[in-house]
Amino acid sequence: MQVSLSVNGEPRDSEAWEGESLLYFLRERLGLMGSKNACEQGECGSCSVLVDGNLVCACLVLAADAEGAEVTTVEGMAADPVGRRVQQAMVEAGGVQCGFCTPGFVVALTDLLKRNAAPDDFEVREALAGNICRCTGYVRIFEAAQRAARP
Repeated sequence: MQVSLSVNGEPRDSEAWEGESLLYFLRERLGLMGSKNACEQGECGSCSVLVDGNLVCACLVLAADAEGAEVTTVEGMAADPVGRRVQQAMVEAGGVQCGFCTPGFVVALTDLLKRNAAPDDFEVREALAGNICRCTGYVRIFEAAQRAARP
């Protein structure tokens, strides 16, 4: 089947099989490797993307269900002022170690800051609860969130 959608503001289309996940479609069909394939069960957040402005785990969404949707991946965050600020804050705070979880954290944190420009610590922790990091211990990621929230 043919799947057509907009990814990071550009029209994209490719063939997909009926049970193919959006994550597989983005990585293998469109060559967008930012979203990571880790758990394939929606538990780790490494594959987080925005679909029509909603934060989702791309491993749990069928590519066919994204037909006609606007998808924003971590690659599209650089075009967004909030996304750029989050990426810079992650680097400055040392919130990036192995980097595997980083794309999901960047997408989730950008989503939060676009909805709430000045979240408190609880709101940050709640927004990032669906993302797992095995390297940083989260302290520097939360520091990055605080940095990115400051204008």
